[in-house]
Amino acid sequence: MSSSSRLELKARDLRWRCSPNSLGFESTAEIPCCQDIIGQDRALAAIRLGLEIESPGYNVYVSGLTGTGKTTTIKTLLESMRHSEKKLKDICYVHNFRSPDRPVCVELPAGQGSMLKRAVADVLNTLKKHIPKVFESEGYNKRQKKIIEELQTKRSTQAAELEKAIEQKGFRLLEVQYGPFTKPVVMPIIGEQPVEMEKLPGLVEAGQLDEKEYLRIKNDHELLVGKMEAFLKVARELDRELADKMTWLEKEFVSPIVDTCVSELEDQFDGDKMKAYLSELREHAIDHIDSFKEPTAEQKEKGEPPDRFIEFEVNLVVDNSRTEKRPVIIETNPNYGNLFGSIDRVHEGRGEYRSDLTMIRAGSLVRANGGFLVLSLNDIAEEAAVWPALKRALKNRKVTIQGFDALLFLPVMGIKPEPIDIDVKLVLIGDAYTYQMLYHYDEEFRKIFKVKADFDSVMPNVKPNLLKYATFVKTVVDKESLLEFHKSAVAAVAEEGSRIAGRQNKLSTRFSDVADIIREAVYWAKKDGSKLVWARHVEKAMEEKTERVSLIEDKMREMLADGTILIDTDGSKIGQVNGLSVYDMGDYSFGKPSRITAETAMGRAGIINIEREADLSGKTHNKGVLIIEGYLRRKYAQEKPMTMSASVCFEQSYGGIDGDSASSTEIYAILSSLSGLPLRQDLAVTGSVNQKGEIQPIGGVNEKIEGYFDICRIKGLTGGQGVIIPKLNQRDLMLKKDVVSAIERGMFHIYAVKTVDEGIELLTGVKVGRRLKRGYQKDSVNYLVDSKLSRFAEQIKDFTESEDDKE
Repeated sequence: MSSSSRLELKARDLRWRCSPNSLGFESTAEIPCCQDIIGQDRALAAIRLGLEIESPGYNVYVSGLTGTGKTTTIKTLLESMRHSEKKLKDICYVHNFRSPDRPVCVELPAGQGSMLKRAVADVLNTLKKHIPKVFESEGYNKRQKKIIEELQTKRSTQAAELEKAIEQKGFRLLEVQYGPFTKPVVMPIIGEQPVEMEKLPGLVEAGQLDEKEYLRIKNDHELLVGKMEAFLKVARELDRELADKMTWLEKEFVSPIVDTCVSELEDQFDGDKMKAYLSELREHAIDHIDSFKEPTAEQKEKGEPPDRFIEFEVNLVVDNSRTEKRPVIIETNPNYGNLFGSIDRVHEGRGEYRSDLTMIRAGSLVRANGGFLVLSLNDIAEEAAVWPALKRALKNRKVTIQGFDALLFLPVMGIKPEPIDIDVKLVLIGDAYTYQMLYHYDEEFRKIFKVKADFDSVMPNVKPNLLKYATFVKTVVDKESLLEFHKSAVAAVAEEGSRIAGRQNKLSTRFSDVADIIREAVYWAKKDGSKLVWARHVEKAMEEKTERVSLIEDKMREMLADGTILIDTDGSKIGQVNGLSVYDMGDYSFGKPSRITAETAMGRAGIINIEREADLSGKTHNKGVLIIEGYLRRKYAQEKPMTMSASVCFEQSYGGIDGDSASSTEIYAILSSLSGLPLRQDLAVTGSVNQKGEIQPIGGVNEKIEGYFDICRIKGLTGGQGVIIPKLNQRDLMLKKDVVSAIERGMFHIYAVKTVDEGIELLTGVKVGRRLKRGYQKDSVNYLVDSKLSRFAEQIKDFTESEDDKE
């Protein structure tokens, strides 16, 4: 058997085929919807662990590729865990009587928050209704009248005694206006007219008043002023006594009403904070009776202040009265206010703002208290100040609600609510790279997120998973009211899932991509007028999807077809071979052949990587070239120095090149140049190599094969063209059906090699040659290469000696 026949793959090796008959149904109408989460057993176990351990820090970080069903899985899992026993709480803010700008947070059993809000409102309404009636009652008015009369009698007696003393001395008590105020003044009577004391000296000088009489009046005036001031002091004391007795009287009549109302609340609600609040509420109501009285006309004209009864307000920020299960909140817009809460402000004119406890709003972190909160790390990263605040809240298990002015440093007066204790399980969705960065560089991160759940992008291609694929198709069909799928269409979807996975023994779990295939297949089935989706419709969907995104690939094919980009697909040439590369456009990847050439000569430079010299080579490609040097030294420089300069180039490549998948191709070009043996141009090559000459697997093998096949088809299939791939990539093959069909007809070939020796034999048609005691087998590839390198060594030795003799 020739080496080419031995290494060539059969058509059955090139694509995994799903037998529709093995599925056990005719169409998806016969099977149920998917009830389980598919292909993520490891991630599910990790998530359950994190969610079921109640200790601090057991929050879950979920990583995985987009489209693997992370969010859907988390929703489903959390829904199943909502039934676990957990006592939910209502969260309220009430007035802080000692520090009004710091509202007090009160936690109550679920349902009691709304009861408290209604009960306190009822108390306020009761007091506003009944307290004014107290002041209209006969009993209150009698007591009030009696107190007023008693004090007025005392005042009248004192006033009469003072007036009598003033009249006896020839003085009169008058009220003198001083601006808006009046003041009692004692004035002497001169000629039956009261005269101010300041004018008496003038009367004495004018001879109208005797000096002795003036001195008497002056002494009497001082005595009477003292008596008047004593009376005024007594009058003020009587006023205070009246006010105190009236206040005591009001409290005596109002206290029973307040006590009755508040006592009912104390019997209904427990807790130290509630007892303190209700006790202070009772004292406040009794101490501020005037606020319950009927407003005066002036007060009515001004209007009632918005915070007149703020002490009776209960802000129910979290109401779980109708919540039967643990809350599950998926926050899709985690800005600071949505996540942690906010405090509204009311504009009061003149650039002033007001806020009070009724304007406090809870965020998702508080509303999820006792349950679960799901966030996306990408969304958090876009919001200022959210990440540090989130870590702080999870670490301290407290949330402080603050207004945006606290973040923007605006000079506005606000309130500072008491922090809320939280008991939340956080599920953070991100990627693996960010997890590693945070784990290594953020010490708090590893303490907060102790569980990592990795979502795999593939699952084993076994029959139970195939049946789950079928139920997933059914789920999408039923959920979106689509056409049912024939078993052949389900098999085609499964085959495409294997192609997405990149392995014959794997199926993709990127179900968002699979769902798109289902939807587009239904579209083409409807266009076809079919009542069922068949395999041809799935194939049509994939063809059309490729057509939509393959513009760049088509442009490159045109340049290859018209000779703008030089590629030979027949004949043979020395030092030239077709390499294969993959262009990843994000939504689409395709393969493109490239001409790789090598030129060798005597020298000591080793392998010159032209791409590296032109700064077009990536690190991995540079490493691959260095590995080639190691391979050549191991094979041909054990008994002589490596005296060769070889240049390797990707022809017509003007962009960056990276990866080592062309390292075996470069070796073949160098060996061809050294041996003088031409390489087949109808074969393209891909494969990484190590220093031992073993061919290693590479990525994008399907795209590379299909890319070269398309060029050969455009230029004309000869029946000899094909691709050499690593043997270890055989299990990754999921080639398109047109490629498989051409191979079945013998018009195209795939060869799988394990070593460089196998590859060079295919390309040259010459035996590679084993190493004997005196060198390699004659006329073999290795013999020709070794002989050339030996001549280079002798020539450079002779050249060096000649140069030394000249010197």
